[in-house]
Amino acid sequence: MTPRSERLQPAADQARQKAEDALAKFAAQQQALAKAEHQLGELERYRREYADAGAGAVSVGALLNRQQFVARIDQAIAQQVAEVSRQHRRLEQMRDHWKKAHARESALGSVIAQHQEYERRAEDRREQAEIDERMQHRRPR
Repeated sequence: MTPRSERLQPAADQARQKAEDALAKFAAQQQALAKAEHQLGELERYRREYADAGAGAVSVGALLNRQQFVARIDQAIAQQVAEVSRQHRRLEQMRDHWKKAHARESALGSVIAQHQEYERRAEDRREQAEIDERMQHRRPR
């Protein structure tokens, strides 16, 4: 009969794979968040530069065009702020998913280690019993 620790190994392997997959998704989400934050920073920098450059606008039409353009940039910034917030939420979800998968992997690893220790002790007891029995039969009478 196959030892219990060996029968549990496929479940542990699957849990390890799920934890690795969750970690990869978590890392990808960190990159997506960093990209969204970078884009937000670029939009904010562009808005500051454009607003500063427009201080010398001469005509009313040019001033209105500049204000409309700045309003569109502000709208894009607001959308990007919402995207960064969404990416933060997804990152937290991915972190939670990874933590759960990692905890399951660790728990299965502990259970397998306990079974291996139990099996090792049982084998030691069996070997000791065999030795004791051999020694008993070898004794001179």
